[in-house]
Amino acid sequence: MLDRRRFLRWVWLLSLAWLSGCTPTPKPEFKGTDITGAGFGRRLDLTDHNGARRRLDDFRGKLVVLFFGYMHCPDVCPTTLADMAAALKMLTPEEAGQVQVLFVTVDPERDRPALLKQYVPFFHPGFLGLYGTPEEVAAAAREFKIHYRKQVEPGASGYLVDHTAGSYVLDKHSRLRLFQPFAQPAADIAHDLRLLLGE
Repeated sequence: MLDRRRFLRWVWLLSLAWLSGCTPTPKPEFKGTDITGAGFGRRLDLTDHNGARRRLDDFRGKLVVLFFGYMHCPDVCPTTLADMAAALKMLTPEEAGQVQVLFVTVDPERDRPALLKQYVPFFHPGFLGLYGTPEEVAAAAREFKIHYRKQVEPGASGYLVDHTAGSYVLDKHSRLRLFQPFAQPAADIAHDLRLLLGE
């Protein structure tokens, strides 16, 4: 009788071990929108504000936060860059060193390289501004499903640019993983970056 009880207990323990091994690993609980597996956002070919040609492969091994905007933007763009800088300050220096923020101008007519070189690093010295010809910028925007359009008000001396207000996060293998909406709290951004860095 004793041997039978031991045998049944052994079978029960084995069953538990087998079931626990079959339990699916829970998906990370991101604060942003999980777009893992998206079939776009695979290519980028622009020039950074230091004059170097940049592609996504240049940043393999790092997370990339990608934002399309322009320097004359009155609110969304400076707020987003400030929020990204605040999020990096919430990470350890080692973690922050594994994140690259890229700001792609959708206004290459006015956002010249010398100006981008002053504007973008103002928020954080590691941030890079990217630019290209109007055709190159349009191609990058199409690749990442970004919409932008110049808005000229009658009688105005300048113009505004309506554009998608949100950021993409790519993992260390240059794969799209998250969409961070505008005004996402810096703490939430830092939370998501930590999860991706831990993968």
